Amino acid sequence: MGSTRLPDKVMRPICGTPMIEILLSRLSCSKRIDEIVLATSDTPINQPLVDHVEKLGFSVYRGSEDDVLDRYYQTARLESPDVVVRITGDCPLIDAGLVDEVIGRFLETGADYGSNTSPPSYPDGLDTEVFTFVALETTWNQASEPFEREHVTPFIRNSGLFKCVNFSNNSDLSGERWTVDQPEDLEVVNKVFEHFHPRHDFGWMDVMALGDEQPGLFVKNRHLTRNEGVLMGTGQKLYKRAKRVIPGGSMLLSKRPEMFLPEKWPAYFSKAKGCKVWDLDGNEYVDMSIMGIGTNTLGYGHPEVDEAVRQTITAGNMSTLNCPEEVYLAEKLVELHPFADMVRLARSGGEANAIAIRIARAASGRDKVAVCGYHGWHDWYLSANLASDSNLDGHLLPGLDPAGVPRDLQGSVLPFTYNNFAELDALCSAHDIGVIKMEVQRNEEPQDGFLHKVRDLATRKNIVLVFDECTSGFRETYGGLYKKYGVEPDIAVFGKTLGNGYAITAIIGRREIMENAQATFISSTFWTERIGPAAALKTLEVMERVRSWETIARTGEVIRKGWQQLADRHKLDIQHWGLSALAGFTIQSKNALSYKTLITQEMLAKGYLAGNSVYACTEHTPELIEQFFGELDPVFGLIRECEDGRDINSLLKGPVCHAGFKRLN
Repeated sequence: MGSTRLPDKVMRPICGTPMIEILLSRLSCSKRIDEIVLATSDTPINQPLVDHVEKLGFSVYRGSEDDVLDRYYQTARLESPDVVVRITGDCPLIDAGLVDEVIGRFLETGADYGSNTSPPSYPDGLDTEVFTFVALETTWNQASEPFEREHVTPFIRNSGLFKCVNFSNNSDLSGERWTVDQPEDLEVVNKVFEHFHPRHDFGWMDVMALGDEQPGLFVKNRHLTRNEGVLMGTGQKLYKRAKRVIPGGSMLLSKRPEMFLPEKWPAYFSKAKGCKVWDLDGNEYVDMSIMGIGTNTLGYGHPEVDEAVRQTITAGNMSTLNCPEEVYLAEKLVELHPFADMVRLARSGGEANAIAIRIARAASGRDKVAVCGYHGWHDWYLSANLASDSNLDGHLLPGLDPAGVPRDLQGSVLPFTYNNFAELDALCSAHDIGVIKMEVQRNEEPQDGFLHKVRDLATRKNIVLVFDECTSGFRETYGGLYKKYGVEPDIAVFGKTLGNGYAITAIIGRREIMENAQATFISSTFWTERIGPAAALKTLEVMERVRSWETIARTGEVIRKGWQQLADRHKLDIQHWGLSALAGFTIQSKNALSYKTLITQEMLAKGYLAGNSVYACTEHTPELIEQFFGELDPVFGLIRECEDGRDINSLLKGPVCHAGFKRLN
């Protein structure tokens, strides 16, 4: 019942009858099977299944959810059989006659294990395994790997301890798919049973004949791969399910598995602590990647921040009245940034940037905005790509499609290049610019007084200058990165680091600018919840005490040095980018994206979430970093081999990762 890809699948109706009932009915036609027992797990979700099968008169054994081998052994032990036949519950087209044939041929050979799947030659969904109880018991005693315990028979097939035989069909029909793992499978199987309704006793050859007569009935699931579930983790299965109900598969482009390791990335986490993450299968990884997209500079699950949130939940998160923490947080942010007098709070970076633009436009009385950097997903920003869908390519995410953005916004937002003051000056001369919106720094440092020139230009032309510090804030200073360069904006926007993983963002600015928020309508119910401000207050307190910005900047420099040392050792040319605490590199090669994918693939197998960037946190200890580079060294060696002529595609176990925005099917 807990199937990741198709929940409750064994009880899904086929022509009005639960699939498991049809399967058991068909299997009961066997002349060689003495007893049929349903072996399911002891999780509460399976209770409806158990109740239904017992009502049908079949025995049920309930055992471990994850150790399926133990569940099989305990089921068989109670029956004291000589031979065990294994049929999975997602094969409603199982053919009792074929099962009997496999059993008979198994008994004739005197083997320990026999099947029609190694290699497969029958349609997927007719899989039958037969083995002696002695072989099962030996396997139960000796198999130790999680994969062997979950999938029951790999140890029997691969250990070399048993005589194994395979029974093949005269022709290879393994490309036919009659099992039920996905909604498309269920649709195909339903059509088959509808054709033969009300009969349930038709044979597999009848189904083949139907396929010859009406091949269109079997098209829907042709794209699915046989036994792909055996090779996929729970997270990968859930992601396939997610793409059916969530456009793009996830709520954040930057967390799509395609951005890391398509078809192999764990995708979902069960828990996170410090700089470690556990996936849905319990596998533990050290996060040497983007640490929640840069949200957790104090590490995941910081005890003080989490305790502050727990106390907030106990006291109550929402009410008709306002939470006092929003006042305390506003005062603290003004204290940290003397140029600012007032604060508005939100819960996401995109919201905060949209609020800042609304206030700045209201203050300047002009619509046009000059932008540099990445500022979110809202219409105002994406409208820069209406004139050309490559306008924002140099601003973090290439390929952003402005579909759905009103064409009337074209020309209202004009991009300029970082460190190119002449370009910005020309924009402001040619257009009635009211707002300059930019990141203080992302991939390169300001040159030739760039930020000071921007400030002077904004002052001379009465343009509102907005610094987007959602990413850069609290990475190298206790507050905005602008402090490092001695240039003050009119508005600054903060996010990501502010709540150490809890949703809170802030827009701070000069009084005469910020008061324009009253001249327009900016309001949202959940900007008044209490958890975000409470988490931010405690996060700021801990940051100040441990001077986290110094630690993560120093850690980032160590990581950057480590990459360069590996590159030098293996004679690779790499280009560094990003703030020290948000360090990244690119291998200068036409295969750069493939190499990034290879790094992720190889390091994942070694227990790391990794690629070509690391967002540092205070939990990234020197010992951990040293171990990381020890594991990364041979991967750089593989890349050197590829640069010398080895085929990179021979090393990759799936597609190359995406570099930017791509529409997903």
